[in-house]
Amino acid sequence: MTSAAASPVPAADPAATTAAGDRRDGPGRVLVTGGSSGLGAAVAEAVVAAGGTPVVLDLKAPDAGHAFVEVDLADTRAAEAAVAQASAQLGGLDAVVTAAGIDRCGRLVDVDAAEWERVVAVNLLGTAAVVRAALPELESRRGRVVTVSSTLGVKAVSDATAYCASKFGVVGFTRALAAETAGSVGVTLLIPGGMWTHFFDDRPDQYKPGADAKLNDPAQTADAVLYALTRPPGSEVRELVVTSSEEGSYP
Repeated sequence: MTSAAASPVPAADPAATTAAGDRRDGPGRVLVTGGSSGLGAAVAEAVVAAGGTPVVLDLKAPDAGHAFVEVDLADTRAAEAAVAQASAQLGGLDAVVTAAGIDRCGRLVDVDAAEWERVVAVNLLGTAAVVRAALPELESRRGRVVTVSSTLGVKAVSDATAYCASKFGVVGFTRALAAETAGSVGVTLLIPGGMWTHFFDDRPDQYKPGADAKLNDPAQTADAVLYALTRPPGSEVRELVVTSSEEGSYP
């Protein structure tokens, strides 16, 4: 199900919402999945700070009051419809950042099959559905896509088969997309390490980071995303690895 937030859409900065081919600064109109919390919320705030306008796709409205479409990204047809609704709210899209992500930890035989498959549906299939729906519009204005994988999209660990499967998939999807859209859409693969967000809240205690864990501030990772979004035409950041200086899962 998709539904727009009742609050009015904030006025966009005209200088930040021109076609990407004419843009040299400002991220423009940016769709952010998972933009109500964690990295997605940090990206939305970074977009605003840089003079752009975010629209959030998520299960709940962002506290910051950004334009919003409610959607369960595991439902790929609903995700596609939500992209159209988000574009209509802002009068077009200049970029997409797919920051939504979930996890279910445990040995493969111990994780409920429906929950395991939901991780893949949200993280990988939802990412593909959102990008697919936005791509014709982004190609028409030389827009940008930033997908969010993980250090566990390049390094596999035990008790994370669903998450690793989905995030390894995002890596392959994004690299193929960059080849497919070269010269028409700027595509960036973000590989972030762990961050201090609510992502870990519903994990069993054995899978939660300790109080002394070396995790990154999501605002720092969002700053890297903003850099990718604001490269001038003809220049792209193809891949970004952003972690704390003591990240344990990379390399």
